Amino acid sequence: MENRGRISAFIGVLATSVGYMGGHFPNPSYLDVLSRITGHAEVAQIAYNPQEISYEALLAVFWSIHDPTQLNRQGPDRGEQYRSIIFYHTPEQKLIATAGKRQLQLSGKFQQDIVTLIEPAGDYYLADQSHQQYLEKKQARSVADFQKKI
Repeated sequence: MENRGRISAFIGVLATSVGYMGGHFPNPSYLDVLSRITGHAEVAQIAYNPQEISYEALLAVFWSIHDPTQLNRQGPDRGEQYRSIIFYHTPEQKLIATAGKRQLQLSGKFQQDIVTLIEPAGDYYLADQSHQQYLEKKQARSVADFQKKI
């Protein structure tokens, strides 16, 4: 569910969590979101110190860890909950995100249009603990499984 492994290692990133935002259903569970009835997107929430890392730097990571040309799909995962979206908290963040999207489109890095949505942040609902630090847990399980085989 999450792709935050790279982000949490940056100096200035204070905390990360994954959850849901952008829907119309209060306190959704993972199964609610998976059912596609809530309208939520699966998101990463990042607390950071802007004196140590910029919003632009965080967005650069965002653009690099997913395909912004696919609106409702990331890798094998399909559905509205996997949409490419940036939720901004301030007018300045909206301007920075919009400019970054435009710059990426003009760069020619992608043949298709950048379809990432940029919308105001709303209520954030924390995903259950099994989804937090998912990549780290998955990697630890893979290493343990490998060690059992040798």
